[in-house]
Amino acid sequence: MSPHRPSSSVAPAPRAIILAAGQGTRLRPFTDDRPKCMVEVAGRPILHHQLRALRHHGINEIVIVRGYLGDRISPDVPDGVTFIDNPNYASHQILLSLFAAGTAFTGDCIVSYADIVYHPDAVATLLASPASATLIVDRQWQRAYEGRTDHPLSEAELCFTTRQTERLVRKVGKRTSEDEGSRKPLGEFIGLAKFTAPYVARMWARYDRAIARGRDQPVGRATSLDRAYLTDLLNVGLAEHDPIIAATIDGRWREIDTVQDLERAHAVVNW
Repeated sequence: MSPHRPSSSVAPAPRAIILAAGQGTRLRPFTDDRPKCMVEVAGRPILHHQLRALRHHGINEIVIVRGYLGDRISPDVPDGVTFIDNPNYASHQILLSLFAAGTAFTGDCIVSYADIVYHPDAVATLLASPASATLIVDRQWQRAYEGRTDHPLSEAELCFTTRQTERLVRKVGKRTSEDEGSRKPLGEFIGLAKFTAPYVARMWARYDRAIARGRDQPVGRATSLDRAYLTDLLNVGLAEHDPIIAATIDGRWREIDTVQDLERAHAVVNW
């Protein structure tokens, strides 16, 4: 190539990390013989819905952190998908599954929970954000909870934003409404996020500090590092004035946490 020809301004696509180590106990009997991500929704495993949405937007480098029945994840995943095993999946929550990815969790990364199904447009919304940390937040979240009796509102990872703007996150996670009083959330964090390389490095620094304090010490609302969710560490960063932006969608996703969720999702996931 000529040295005078301008180089492409298109940034490389971020790596995607799918956190698929959990046991999915509330989806039994569907998870008796397979991991949660391989339960079928509308004729396709949850994982395959995600892979399709990611690859539709050029996300071809995908890492799956697996644990429970990880060897039963469908072998017909496309090229570019690699697996990292988390042997300690039964003893901790999702945050430590993310850091079990090790050096794969570096650079620009998309992080996805493994029990969600989302329209490809959610990925487009995520990629369009220039922020160092972006969360996909559903403004129509309450509609999914109508008649949802097996997964109470208290388990929703609600996102509250500052008064100065409706995009700058103030706090996110389960039970955050207890702190926010009468303020209304912007919506529910669906479990899909994008972090730039500098923000990922700061997440590692916070994780290392938590390890140094001891695994039995609180992290955010979690009573210990082992019990911490991703949102617990994000709230630590927010307390340190490390900004996070909420990128909004209006429905067209579902969390598949219980048998009831699965039954309801078949009729909704039709894209």
